[in-house]
Amino acid sequence: MGIDSEAPPATYGSSPALIVDSTATSAGDAVTSVTVHPLVLLSVLDHHPRRAEGAGRVIGTLLGRRVGSTVEITNCFAVPHAERGDEVAIGKDFNRQMLALHNRADRREVVVGWYGTALPDDEEEADGAARRQHRSIADTSSLIHEFYAGECDEDPIHLVVDTGLDDDAVNLRSYVSTPVVVAGEAMANLFHEVRLSLKSSEAERICVDEMIKEQSRNGPDATSAAVAAASVSSTDSAASLKVSMTKLLSMLESASEYVDSVVDGKTPPDDAVGRKIADTLSSVPRVRPEVFDRTFADTLQDLLMVTYLTNVTKTQLTIAEKLNETLGV
Repeated sequence: MGIDSEAPPATYGSSPALIVDSTATSAGDAVTSVTVHPLVLLSVLDHHPRRAEGAGRVIGTLLGRRVGSTVEITNCFAVPHAERGDEVAIGKDFNRQMLALHNRADRREVVVGWYGTALPDDEEEADGAARRQHRSIADTSSLIHEFYAGECDEDPIHLVVDTGLDDDAVNLRSYVSTPVVVAGEAMANLFHEVRLSLKSSEAERICVDEMIKEQSRNGPDATSAAVAAASVSSTDSAASLKVSMTKLLSMLESASEYVDSVVDGKTPPDDAVGRKIADTLSSVPRVRPEVFDRTFADTLQDLLMVTYLTNVTKTQLTIAEKLNETLGV
């Protein structure tokens, strides 16, 4: 995903960003807590592996609602950006278009801030906590925060998702920013961490529970097993279709031979058999042979295409697993 080409992206100069450990204690309607839905976390984790080559992190717009001092983040979407030294370029036209599409689906969701994945660890730190803080906030974070301050009706939230999987966990942190003003001029941004919690709706909780159960039930090879089962199912369907058509052709030939034999006087007529044959023929829709052949051929081609795509997917997964084993990933 690149920067918008229709118009020059919004570009901002450098501005220092500071971070404090304590929770924001500002009076009034300052944000004191943030709740995040699982859909947001899954969307960010899906966005991060698809980042541009050489990009340290990805960013996106957070959607939700604010009630008093609590912000609830219910949805998000990715936004293209580029960071070059002390400058950052944001695809503001793309952001505006995506927001318009989301508003058509749900006008109750408004922009409440932005997310960013943790930056790569460029420094060697003995203290693990200090290292995580370094990865959470960078100088360019204040520039992006400045852009989203103009997109939000109130102070934006900055959600940081650490995709480094430290301790086999995904760490989440949320921040609000306060400008540091010296002699009437903003010199830096001070990021305060606020309390964060996960919140699931009934539908989200059911989906997450099913994902966990399926993973624990089938283990790490769940995807390969599912693809293999689909492949076997498609193969069985093709074999069953062949057997059914062979049996149908045999029955039609038997019925045709019986009718010819009765017409030629070789076999005495049977009223019961005749009525059954007439009922069967009347229940079959009248379709011209060329139309039936075309419909059957299209259905068969669809079945063969599904079988082919299933086999291709199975082969790709097998190759990926072998490469991972070889490279020790």
